[in-house]
Amino acid sequence: MAEVNTVQGDLERFFAFCREHNLKVTPQRTAIYSLLKGCPDHPSADYVYRRIRKDFPGISFETVNRTLLTFAAQGLIAIVESTTGVRRFDPDTESHHHIHCVRCGRIFDFRHEGYDGISIPENLSDTFTVIDKRVVLHVICPECKKQDEAHQGADHAGYGMKTS
Repeated sequence: MAEVNTVQGDLERFFAFCREHNLKVTPQRTAIYSLLKGCPDHPSADYVYRRIRKDFPGISFETVNRTLLTFAAQGLIAIVESTTGVRRFDPDTESHHHIHCVRCGRIFDFRHEGYDGISIPENLSDTFTVIDKRVVLHVICPECKKQDEAHQGADHAGYGMKTS
């Protein structure tokens, strides 16, 4: 029941946000926003397009991408830094930071008050207008680490080793 209330609350906030920003509420926009809110990770426009196309077969990639960029420009979602060069989207606009796996490209959220309080160096704040700050940690995630260890174990087990 709590999940239904959360989903309903998210949709109500979405509708209010659209009204406030003069965005027409369409079934496609609602579906894109709902999909984003339900994603545990930070999907790309291509991922959103492939998923939305199941319910809206006539929707174009350009419509999905433009909708995501509009949401980001209005502050409804955020565009996330990516180590793969593919733009990713984050429905969580509350203060948080990211962990990027350099092997698989997955992005994880984390919160840390100490990082929230990092001050901007004066020479930067004199030159730039800082609108947000976020710490990004580049890591090897537990799944990739497990795969690396399994691969190394196979290498050290004598497979493919040459002897002179």
